[in-house]
Amino acid sequence: MLEHMTLQRRSPLRPWVQLSIRLGLLLALFILIVGFHWWERESLRDNLDGHVSFTDVIYFTMISATTTGYGDIVPVTDSARLFDALIVTPIRIFFILILAGTAYSFVIKRIWRKWIMSIIQKNLRGHVVLVGYGVSNSKAMLELIARGTDPQKIVVIDQNREALERASECDAAVLLGDASDEDTLRAAHIERASALLVSAGRDDSSILVVLTARKLAPEVKISVTIRNSGNEDIARQAGADTVVNPVSFAGLLLASSLEGPHRAEYLTDLVTTEGGVMLRERLVESHEVGNAPSAISTGQAVRVIRDGKPFKPSDPSFLALQANDRILEIVDTAE
Repeated sequence: MLEHMTLQRRSPLRPWVQLSIRLGLLLALFILIVGFHWWERESLRDNLDGHVSFTDVIYFTMISATTTGYGDIVPVTDSARLFDALIVTPIRIFFILILAGTAYSFVIKRIWRKWIMSIIQKNLRGHVVLVGYGVSNSKAMLELIARGTDPQKIVVIDQNREALERASECDAAVLLGDASDEDTLRAAHIERASALLVSAGRDDSSILVVLTARKLAPEVKISVTIRNSGNEDIARQAGADTVVNPVSFAGLLLASSLEGPHRAEYLTDLVTTEGGVMLRERLVESHEVGNAPSAISTGQAVRVIRDGKPFKPSDPSFLALQANDRILEIVDTAE
């Protein structure tokens, strides 16, 4: 497989620079052919008036390069015919490839992408929107896909084109723009999304995105990454359902590792699909109402969430499940 793999890197040249280079190359080749034909104009014969002018040379070059060939002007010497056969013919093929490639890259491809994205936007429902595609959200997307989320149900918003190119490699839809702007979130149909994951890199930017999103989509689930613990309450007041502080979580893992080398590993397993166990949250089913969490066979219940309040196994409210309760349970990923 390795012999079929090639390294790829995004071109540093802007589209208009690439287009200018292609047009400049075509012009240089055209000047080369015209120059030779004009220098060897005695090797050409005009079947109309017998005289080859500079206009005739340009005309002959154009119809030769475009493979038209009306036969009114023809090469009559061996040198002219060899030049047309060995030089002009390869250049003619090169002309066609450049023109076809340019038309595809700058016209057909853009129209096709615009049409495809309009269809995607029209059909977006129940999707997950990721704001920012740095380390946190790139890991989040991989975990979402590992948990069964269709990549085509993921929309990534970022102001960095290279970040969006990395996200598009995972088949996610991407949107270049500022997520704190209402128009950008409307373009991602935030009002029809199932969840919003915000990791904008700065706490103030992330909180502003949360505020804007909550205004447009009162029911969407919003999770946000906050690095400064002093901003966690502000993020919740802005409308975030879940606030994650990666710095604090990393500190907890470091502290846990001092009491045993496997504790941090187990905690990491709980939040990913790659480990042997996983922490799952779900709604209590109707046949489980009234039973104790210990009687549930789906996993080991560690928390019961009732009306937004968590209850530990030592709490009396933990002993009997009620309708609309949510259970946090540890499950075996193999099962």
